[in-house]
Amino acid sequence: MIEKYICSRCVMDSSDSQIKFDETGLCDHCQNFEININPNWHTDEKGYAELMTAAEKIKIEGKGKDFDCIIGLSGGLDSSYTAYVAKEIMGLRPLLFHVDAGWNTDQAVGNIERLVDGLALDLYTEVINWEEMKDLQLSFLKSGIPDQDIPQDCAFFSALYQFARKNKIKYVLTGGNYSTECCREPNEWGAYPGIDKRLILDIHKNFGSRALKSFPIVDVLVYKIFHHQILGMKVFKPLNFVPYIKKDAEQLLHDKFGWKPFQHKHHESRFTRFYEDYWMPKKFGYEKRRAHFSSLIMTGQMTREEGLARLSKSEMSDDFMKNEFEYVANKLGLTVGELQAIFEEPNKSYRDYKNKLGLIQFGAKMINFLGIERRHYR
Repeated sequence: MIEKYICSRCVMDSSDSQIKFDETGLCDHCQNFEININPNWHTDEKGYAELMTAAEKIKIEGKGKDFDCIIGLSGGLDSSYTAYVAKEIMGLRPLLFHVDAGWNTDQAVGNIERLVDGLALDLYTEVINWEEMKDLQLSFLKSGIPDQDIPQDCAFFSALYQFARKNKIKYVLTGGNYSTECCREPNEWGAYPGIDKRLILDIHKNFGSRALKSFPIVDVLVYKIFHHQILGMKVFKPLNFVPYIKKDAEQLLHDKFGWKPFQHKHHESRFTRFYEDYWMPKKFGYEKRRAHFSSLIMTGQMTREEGLARLSKSEMSDDFMKNEFEYVANKLGLTVGELQAIFEEPNKSYRDYKNKLGLIQFGAKMINFLGIERRHYR
């Protein structure tokens, strides 16, 4: 058995094949946080001033329109708190945009309803064609790659961008943040950097059985170049400019709106919960929780000992995940045996299919170099 090495500060380990450690055992994720993120991350008076300057600009450019920005709302913590900050602190008039890809938990739906009512904001819901969604998800499962959330992520992101473009909404506010996401997951764990249309269509060509007539796919280079540079659409991350402590934000949303916290990050989607808590760790040996907990450790919201204790056991019980395995199989039109057979197929990676990761990584490195993104891209 290959010995695994773990960081002396966080809980990232050598299941990240490109991880590097210094002489003290500190990993390159922690080093990047101390060198590139922490010195440039301001949530004090300076951050508040930047936040309100951005708010004023968004208000001016949105004057006379029904909405001055758009926020993709999943019902999870990051997007929910972003909606709160946008309305209550920045004084904006956001449109809340939700994409129903067929996997919402009841808790996520309830959280969305409570926020919409409590903040008195408008909600638009885009419902993805389920037969196309199902066919693409089955294609990805059969492909054998780790990142099984690419179909959902593609639907969420692409639908929002297409709607914003059609309705001439310039500003997209997202819940991306350093506080809970400063440790970026490695590409091999499934953190593919952006929507690669070539990869998606090649996997679907190999394993799909239904044409994707209405399924939204906006390629990463299209939105980075066409939407951002030509149409002038802007992405703003409010949570990087305010104190954002996970437990405090959960409590505030609960107290004000009756919002209910989840067991863990991304549990607002039933499929994402299944894939991150069962499929990926058991099939590939990758634990996305390592990156999630390491972010909280770096930002002082969790101790290393607490992270290791959580990692020593699953977030959900074996009986719960057995039921979820059956649920996912049935929803995708498979028997439990058929889904198990797919699970037991040889593991593959995005390298086994047509992709343009090299070009995307070049763009990501340029963004890092310019200081637009400070998380650790490799």
